[in-house]
Amino acid sequence: MIRFKNSIIRFVYIGIDFVCIYLSIYLACKFRHATLPFDITLHGIIMDQANPFRFVFAFWIITTLSFLNVKELYQTRREVLEGFEIGLLLRSVAFSSLLLVLVIYALKIQGFPRSVLLIGSFLIMLSLTVWRVAKRKFVEYLVINGYNNFNALIIGAGKVGIALADEIKSRPELGINVVGYLDDFKEGNPNGDGLKVIGKIADFVEISRREFINKVFITSHHDSKVFLKLLQQAKELGIAVRVIPQGFQLMPGGFLKYNIGIIPILEYSDADNIKKQVGKRLFDFVLSLGLTVLALPLLIAVAVYVKLDSSGPVFYSSLRYGRGGKKFHMYKFRSMVADAEKAQKKYTRKNEADGPIFKIKKDPRITRVGKFLRKYSLDELPQLFNVLKGDMSLVGPRPLPIEQIEKEDLKQLKRLEVRPGITGLWQIRGRSDISFRRLLRWDMWYIDNWSLWLDLNILFQTIP
Repeated sequence: MIRFKNSIIRFVYIGIDFVCIYLSIYLACKFRHATLPFDITLHGIIMDQANPFRFVFAFWIITTLSFLNVKELYQTRREVLEGFEIGLLLRSVAFSSLLLVLVIYALKIQGFPRSVLLIGSFLIMLSLTVWRVAKRKFVEYLVINGYNNFNALIIGAGKVGIALADEIKSRPELGINVVGYLDDFKEGNPNGDGLKVIGKIADFVEISRREFINKVFITSHHDSKVFLKLLQQAKELGIAVRVIPQGFQLMPGGFLKYNIGIIPILEYSDADNIKKQVGKRLFDFVLSLGLTVLALPLLIAVAVYVKLDSSGPVFYSSLRYGRGGKKFHMYKFRSMVADAEKAQKKYTRKNEADGPIFKIKKDPRITRVGKFLRKYSLDELPQLFNVLKGDMSLVGPRPLPIEQIEKEDLKQLKRLEVRPGITGLWQIRGRSDISFRRLLRWDMWYIDNWSLWLDLNILFQTIP
């Protein structure tokens, strides 16, 4: 029954992709109808005998669907980051279009307009991306409301197991209900969050049957006999097994999987740091330049409102540490009264944040317009100029004030290996409502695991 259901879903996904690709090609032909020697109709893209390129269009559709299938994009993998999935999609469309170019040249097909190829490729990428984002949001809505949820066990109640439970809890769209931990050395509630150690590893079969477990996450690495026994028991019970790589938190970069003969290899990879930084800088400059142009009317409007609302400068400048410990002035729209920094000493005892962060609710220093700007993070918009100057990145650890950083220990120094960002994991996981310790942990993880697709995913999640 499950296989039949998955086959139906897969068939529907392929059908929707086919419609998106077909309509994209049709629209591309419509836009450039003057360059094509046939009447542009919906059925004529493939069926019209007068269309000399109907086989080219058919090949384009089939190869695009094939590449998407190879990248396993005809299933909804909840654990996969949205940005990563879109990255696979864009590469699949790019490869299929490149293959089409090679076929056109190899077969010496004359007269096929390059503009149709370029416009069509763009429209295919756009339509497939929009439909997949919409699909994911719809599935997340269903899952959050209880559809097709899974019960899970975590093997190991150590730091990795607790961190995994926290991550799962913060992402209800995964539809994973962690029943508890199995651990041979710990008891009770290791994290104080209500999730308990409910048994030993030897109790795996009994607890799995009693709690109707669908997935198990192995976070602690025991001897090979225990590990192999767990795998065998899970296989017999039909339980999906997920294994957290040992020492993952100490290794930068991503993981590559390949085989040497029949032996699978997991490679702890790390791209050259200089190349990564150059690529990130280029990405930041191009995207921030476009965003600055688009946001210019909004920037002007906000500046006028700030000036009319209260006396003082439009912009607020704060000295921060950047990459390599270089100091720079970070820009924001002023959201507080002009002498806010001097007045901060009066409210030191009311600070509600831990670590070097200063935060109090209903801060009396915030202006009327400032409340609105902070609610929607519009006060951060001038930092686009910091990105253009090279002081900051679109995504990265948030730059903390110098006097606050100097109060902390050397763990802060790793945050200075990269450019600070306008947004980051801190913002999408709870803004200032999280502990400073967790903030540091997310910053370390981001630095060690940076990729273009991770940045795109964080940017996508920053908007809502």
